[in-house]
Amino acid sequence: MTSSPPHVLVVEDETELAELFAEWLSEEYDVDVATNGEEALELVDDDTDIVLLDRLMPGLSGDEVLERIRERDYNCRVAMVTAVEPDFDVLDMGFDDYVVKPLFRKDIQRLVRGLLERNAYDRQLSELFATASTLAALESHKEADELAENEKYQQLREKLKRTRDRVEQLESGMNEEDFEAVFYDFDRVDL
Repeated sequence: MTSSPPHVLVVEDETELAELFAEWLSEEYDVDVATNGEEALELVDDDTDIVLLDRLMPGLSGDEVLERIRERDYNCRVAMVTAVEPDFDVLDMGFDDYVVKPLFRKDIQRLVRGLLERNAYDRQLSELFATASTLAALESHKEADELAENEKYQQLREKLKRTRDRVEQLESGMNEEDFEAVFYDFDRVDL
């Protein structure tokens, strides 16, 4: 049984542009298109992996759609794909990426690939840190012989090893293009 391709929702009120983005992505992803905010909120669900969201739309704006997606606690990455140059209001928005149009095929493909890679990496890192924290808490308050005798503790140690191995596999499996897609914003920030 093969797993289904990642689900991408393109939210763009310019129909031609929305269809173009969908065409560029449809070879690798399951793509839906919404041409307004209300339609986007009807289409987004727990199976949505990525939302490419325009900010300026008639009716419900992209900012409002983003806020509702976050309120509903969907586990998806949201990239604002917009003609609106960022201002300080973006500091409180809660998106995962912000890109200003125009965008070309390779830009959209890199954006989606990077968000998916970040998501996989983030999930594994979160699991790694949570498992390590649990083990550290136990190890700081229990004797070694108690820990050695506890089956759940031993299983958790195995889980930590497997998770650490998966994180290392993700990192080593990233080719230069994947790595750049995940971390490209670091090159754009003056640190």
